Amino acid sequence: MANQSTSTLLSRSARFAALPAFVRGAVSAALVVAVVVAFLALLPLDYRIAISLGIVQGLGEFLPISSSAHLILVPWFMGWPDPGLTFDVALHVGTLIAVVAYFWRDWVRLIAAAPRPRTPDGKLFWLLIAGSIPGAIFGLLLDNMAEQALRSRLLIASTLSLMGLALLVADRWSARDRGLADVGVVDTLAIGLAQALAIIPGVSRSGATIAAARLRGVDRVAAARFSFMLGTPIIVGAALFKLRHLAETPGAIDGPFIAGIATAAVVGALSIAFMLRYVQRAGLGLFVVYRLLLAGLVVVTLVLGLR
Repeated sequence: MANQSTSTLLSRSARFAALPAFVRGAVSAALVVAVVVAFLALLPLDYRIAISLGIVQGLGEFLPISSSAHLILVPWFMGWPDPGLTFDVALHVGTLIAVVAYFWRDWVRLIAAAPRPRTPDGKLFWLLIAGSIPGAIFGLLLDNMAEQALRSRLLIASTLSLMGLALLVADRWSARDRGLADVGVVDTLAIGLAQALAIIPGVSRSGATIAAARLRGVDRVAAARFSFMLGTPIIVGAALFKLRHLAETPGAIDGPFIAGIATAAVVGALSIAFMLRYVQRAGLGLFVVYRLLLAGLVVVTLVLGLR
């Protein structure tokens, strides 16, 4: 009997493994979501919000689905109160921890090579710094507008859809033979300008930079890796810029604040690892479909007046 059960499990596992990576990813994601929802239902509301938004930030910052859009849409869908700027600090600190923890060895090597810009690592260091400049400028100039004027749900649905289609085009119809060592100044300028567009909710920093890199002929894994490393200075800057709000809010560091940081950090690191492996096997199709479905859900919700 035990042999028969083992044989059945192995057979089901083999059938699951034979499914396209796109389908396996969707099924696995649905199972994870079900488990997380069941766990969150047991928590007090403030911790439920903190952990949920930590998950959203950790996923959205590194998967091409837009963290800013999700941090607007999830509380809207759920009817949650605005967690405020202080909690926004916690989420950015969490993703800062994630990206530094994942890439610290790379950054130590690149910083050590910075005085030698003609070496591959030295060249990459200065390209990453130069590519971060457009995003930093746009962020400083347009941060307040993004926090207020660009939060329209209809705008977010539009940017989710348009960026999803851009990802599809970039991934399917671009060359695929250039690695990280082949990225040059023109590539970096194009990717850096794309990163600057991520100030608009729904665009996605990782989505815009990966799409730009793919359009420049960079292969999927190199595009994702360059995107995450290019985002490191921006994430560091955003976290430091937002930390000023802590001084304005005494007693802000509480249990939910810590829970948000920890959740965003852990989920963010797992998202980076997942993305680097997944795009090598399956491309960006799963994220395109998700973006279009979410945009459709937003539009239906608005049309029916459900929110």
